[in-house]
Amino acid sequence: MELKRSFSGSPWEPKVGYCRAIKAGRHIYVSGTAPLDSRGEVYGPENHYEQTKRCLEIIQKALRELGGDLKNVMRTRMFVTDISKWQEYGRAHQEFFAENPPATTMVEVKALISPLMLIEVEVEALLIED
Repeated sequence: MELKRSFSGSPWEPKVGYCRAIKAGRHIYVSGTAPLDSRGEVYGPENHYEQTKRCLEIIQKALRELGGDLKNVMRTRMFVTDISKWQEYGRAHQEFFAENPPATTMVEVKALISPLMLIEVEVEALLIED
């Protein structure tokens, strides 16, 4: 089975030794994705909705690089630092997945790698023929 990898340029990828996403056969696994801008800085500090959108934009780019798209997403996992803001995270998630809703989980965590990060999103996708 051929493996293909996608890298986002996150400063943590080489430090920790991981890729943004990996395609194995028809499966695509996307690592926990933080809301970083093109310079590697945290995007939208203190904005739960904007950070969620940014995570999903990065994920969509990785999926497309590997031959998929959001319609192929079977599961999302959202790790959030303040579950009371679930509606803001959920609004962004719904905007990206309204037509093809995946199974999803949202859990509150104590902290993420940067205190400015409010969410990290992980995705599993399956490439299927239309």
